Amino acid sequence: MSDLKNHPFRIQPGQAVDLSALPTRHEDIYPMGKSDGKRLLTGDYYDEIDELQTRFYAEGKHRLLVVFQAMDTGGKDGTIRSVFEKMDPQGIRVKSFKRPSSEELAHDYLWRVHKQVPRNGGVVIFNRSHYEDILAVRVREIYPEAVWSKRYEHIVNFEQMLADEGTTIVKIFLNISKTEQKERLQARLDEPAKNWKFNPGDLEDRALWPKFMNAYEDVLGNTSTDVAPWYVIPADRKWYRNLVVTKIIIDTLKSLDMKYPPVDFDPSSIVIES
Repeated sequence: MSDLKNHPFRIQPGQAVDLSALPTRHEDIYPMGKSDGKRLLTGDYYDEIDELQTRFYAEGKHRLLVVFQAMDTGGKDGTIRSVFEKMDPQGIRVKSFKRPSSEELAHDYLWRVHKQVPRNGGVVIFNRSHYEDILAVRVREIYPEAVWSKRYEHIVNFEQMLADEGTTIVKIFLNISKTEQKERLQARLDEPAKNWKFNPGDLEDRALWPKFMNAYEDVLGNTSTDVAPWYVIPADRKWYRNLVVTKIIIDTLKSLDMKYPPVDFDPSSIVIES
């Protein structure tokens, strides 16, 4: 599927979003089993994304920012590992946004974000992002509505500026069901090797699930634009999630019509002595 503007999981500008009506499992795009899906991902898709990123880095002309948001256990880390593992490390960087430091709180909320956006030839992945400054502060009532409600417009304008300056933006919301989240949280308790992943605070956020869903619906509906679209990815099945996101990144890179830079010499005329 290469027509990204009409992608079935893309949120169109101004679209009202009801997450309860959007799938957390889906069959239509990849009607295949897990083993076939993994073969496609680690075969053709990995080869393609590897070549595209090499061209992207070599040309040194474009910038790519990929934003990931999800509920706890939604699969941000796993998706990032799977989708981008074939990319050259020197051309890619992952930035995770945690609780703001005292230095960051002394500035406007976009200050720490703007410093992390990609340079020419670079791919930057946000694991959580500037959207936490709407989502978390709204749901946990850190700031009143008079403060966070202005941030939709701030962020739209910020992303428009990045796009105008040459950054391609892709925003991914990994949509898992509450039932799937329960299973993943329980697995962190049941498997000793995963105990370290469990954070009791995740249960506090789980209790706020309806509020988080409402907040995400408003974020998705108010900030999906032509230059910085949101894609709501069914994420209950990890292999399917990874396939869909990888293909979106592939199609995004293809749309940039990248070319290897020309050289100022004739390669055929050069002889490397033994």
